[in-house]
Amino acid sequence: MKSANHWREYELLDTTDGMRLERWGKYTLVRPDPQVIWRGVGVHPGWKVADATYHRSGGGGSWDIKKLPAEWTIPYGDLTFKIKPMGFKHTGLFPEQAVNWDWFSALIREERARGGEVRVLNLFAYTGGATVAAAKAGASVVHVDAAKGMVAQAKENAALSGLSDAPIRYIVDDCKKFLEREIRRGNRYDAIIMDPPSYGRGPNGEVWKLEEAIGEFVELSTRVLSDNPLFMLVNSYTTGLSPSTMAYILKLYMKPWGGCVTADEIGLPVQTTGAVLPCGSSAYWTR
Repeated sequence: MKSANHWREYELLDTTDGMRLERWGKYTLVRPDPQVIWRGVGVHPGWKVADATYHRSGGGGSWDIKKLPAEWTIPYGDLTFKIKPMGFKHTGLFPEQAVNWDWFSALIREERARGGEVRVLNLFAYTGGATVAAAKAGASVVHVDAAKGMVAQAKENAALSGLSDAPIRYIVDDCKKFLEREIRRGNRYDAIIMDPPSYGRGPNGEVWKLEEAIGEFVELSTRVLSDNPLFMLVNSYTTGLSPSTMAYILKLYMKPWGGCVTADEIGLPVQTTGAVLPCGSSAYWTR
């Protein structure tokens, strides 16, 4: 498992009873996590004095805030991100993805040092963690997400990271429809990052289930790759998709380019136990 252990201003303090206790800069939050199936083992004193707790209720939930600003920022290396409590327990950032930012940032910097250009397509790009990391490393990025508010926050994160003038193009659109148009337009990319949701609905009520759609979506994405692409990264938070399954899909559709495919779980170290909490999976293709 790949552990996001380079954070300084984020920390997973403890986990128990379906919840995680986290430090985001100066503030501590308690949020649900379906991976936390153990009970009665929370020992950190921060459980009793957390600044905010997200409580599930029916199909949603709400925040119980004791003392918390509407938003604040935390750094990761030379990147800066806005954090704020949002619906469905979100904060605007998935800290475990830092392991992937580090991975592809190194690839981009190496390619740029050789004099190559790197054009990245970031699909289901959310608030732009990967967009900001790729741009900081020297890539030009096309950032696509269907949620206008998330794209707006991605622009803020870019500005906070000193990337207001970076070559980032922000697109509010359905990712599949955008891909289909890019294929027709003949646009090509040297790298693709995708972090598709486990479940969702399209603009016309179309149902998206990742297990059913991921193969077709990866194949569609390969049609916008350049002749000599650098990497492809596919993230999943769907428990039904193992890293090995995702690796098989990448091997299947990236076969014409050769290269190497690997896959692994990604996670966050837990302060109280020293263990790593699984937080999802990623599959990687590299040239």
